[in-house]
Amino acid sequence: MRAISLFPLLLFLSACATAPVTGRPQLILISPQQSVALGIEAYDRIKRRMPIVTGTEEARRVARVGRAIAAVIPSAEGFEWEFTLFEADEANAFALPGGKVGVNTGLFKVAKNDAQLAAVLGHEIAHVTARHAAERMSRNLVTELGLGILGAATRSRSAVDLAAAAATLGAGLPFSRAQEAEADHIGLIYMAKAGYDPREAIRLWRNFAAFDGDRPPPFLSTHPAPENRIALLERELPEALAVYEAAQREQRS
Repeated sequence: MRAISLFPLLLFLSACATAPVTGRPQLILISPQQSVALGIEAYDRIKRRMPIVTGTEEARRVARVGRAIAAVIPSAEGFEWEFTLFEADEANAFALPGGKVGVNTGLFKVAKNDAQLAAVLGHEIAHVTARHAAERMSRNLVTELGLGILGAATRSRSAVDLAAAAATLGAGLPFSRAQEAEADHIGLIYMAKAGYDPREAIRLWRNFAAFDGDRPPPFLSTHPAPENRIALLERELPEALAVYEAAQREQRS
């Protein structure tokens, strides 16, 4: 029994990583090769299922802005970045391991200019460079291990079900919100480095706040509410503006 109880500690000690920009310690048990393979496979499935838009000004903007941001990220070297515009009404975008980023045409209802598009793409690229998907999978593995140990110790299904629900509300959802907030922070720095005004990220989320319909209560949502995102971005704006101004000076020199 002691060996089982030591196993999560050994996993933790052998799988520590650090998120870019924020320096947050991470527990990642999935190798980069595994997560990239999963990301490419999932992206290929999405491309087979959803209509792809090519040859339009919006498609060119997605590719141009995405590549501009990826070009200023040292940790992005070696990723095979791919930016795809999908025909879908929902104002949304997503990212998968390996540098695979998708944008819905509906996003242009709220992203009114290239800098606002850069805020979205910077956020999605941040999910990739911070390996958020692998981190979530790793935490799920640790949770499943803990529930298995609890079940073996208590032999009570109800205790395991209660613990699983508590883990979702007390750890899983807040952790997802924390990743979203971190991606906002990292993405803000990325867009600033690429020469896009980070103040447009706040304007973007004001657009989202005006556009969004009913949302679940914040404690049940995997994403921070727009007003919370705006407050966080406003706190991080001085750092991003300093990066933006440095990028502007470099472009002029």
